[in-house]
Amino acid sequence: MLNRWLLYVGSVLLGLAVVGGLLVAFVLALLYPTLPSLQSLTDYQPKIPLRIVSAEGDLLGEFGEERRAVVTIAEVPDVMKKAILAAEDERFYSHGGVDYLSVLRAAASNLTSGTQQGAGTITMQVARNFFLTREKTITRKLREVLLAWKIEANLSKDEILQLYVNQIFLGQRAYGFAAASQIYFGKPLKEVTPAEAAMLAGLPKAPSAFNPVNNPRRAKTRQLYVLRRMHDLRFIDDDQFREAQSAPLAVRQGLRESTPTHAEHVAEMARQVVFDAYGEDAYTKGLIVYTTIRKADQEAAYAALRRGAIDYDRRHGYRGPEAFVSLPDDPGERDTVLERVFQDTSESDGLIPAVVLEAAATAVKVVVADGESFQISGDGLKFAASSLRDKSPAATRIRPEQ
Repeated sequence: MLNRWLLYVGSVLLGLAVVGGLLVAFVLALLYPTLPSLQSLTDYQPKIPLRIVSAEGDLLGEFGEERRAVVTIAEVPDVMKKAILAAEDERFYSHGGVDYLSVLRAAASNLTSGTQQGAGTITMQVARNFFLTREKTITRKLREVLLAWKIEANLSKDEILQLYVNQIFLGQRAYGFAAASQIYFGKPLKEVTPAEAAMLAGLPKAPSAFNPVNNPRRAKTRQLYVLRRMHDLRFIDDDQFREAQSAPLAVRQGLRESTPTHAEHVAEMARQVVFDAYGEDAYTKGLIVYTTIRKADQEAAYAALRRGAIDYDRRHGYRGPEAFVSLPDDPGERDTVLERVFQDTSESDGLIPAVVLEAAATAVKVVVADGESFQISGDGLKFAASSLRDKSPAATRIRPEQ
């Protein structure tokens, strides 16, 4: 009797599995013909911004929604490739577009812990970035899987990784790791260290949340996670791991519109001429405009003007704080407020924004964007001494807000 019942249950389950398989096959057969052509991948034409350069070829200005520098996979250093694989898809070179082990692991985590874990491979991310929206529907997910299979069938692994390296958004209007390396660290991609590679590789998951300019603490946490993954996968050895964990990162501040040479007025004049000739295509075709401006002359003129402006400001005296902020007593809440404050203010040629924590006539304690605090005293306070007196007007007095 028991054997008959088990046989019956097994038959029912087998029937359901067959019906389910046929249903999935039917849905896939309907969706596959509707998939887009892969021409945008095989004939990759990224949007490259307009660049205005000096007579020697140094960058004076850049215009376009996307900051991008296209590289071949051969130009991507091995440490950068390994950091990307450790952070995003460790089995990239062995799966067929969908990592079923990661899918099962993510499903189990979602069921047991209630937290939403993704299982998207690099190939699936390429499919999503080029062809799909981010809407969370079953149909969209099925199309993503089918596109991943189609991409894997038509492109090599290195070709897929090259598309990912150049197309992925990494914050600060940077698309691709080559552009991000220049924007965040001021160096070409081929020169990144393991610590810098891990920081960059941590950005695709959440470019805003892990942005080292706006959220240095969260960026550091994410970087350390990527380094641990690289170490666990034996991509870096023990010594490299320890060195990368403690290596200071020289992240460039004030990145929003920064260029190595200040020539904003000249760059804008050139932009107008090019726009009149090419229209909106001027910002996407990778045009490079050479000017007659020499870098050394422009830098000397800018330095003289800036020096004069600072001297003028000093002659007229300190004008008071830029703004006032109320800092909570709770350390966690305080860090959140400070992060928000520094998001809205950036460094300008050595003028570093800081929030006052303590203020007295002889010393002022401040904190800067990376969380480090400093004490200013002696000659450093002469310029603002009048704003440290108790009788100073409230609008110009230097004081910590509580």
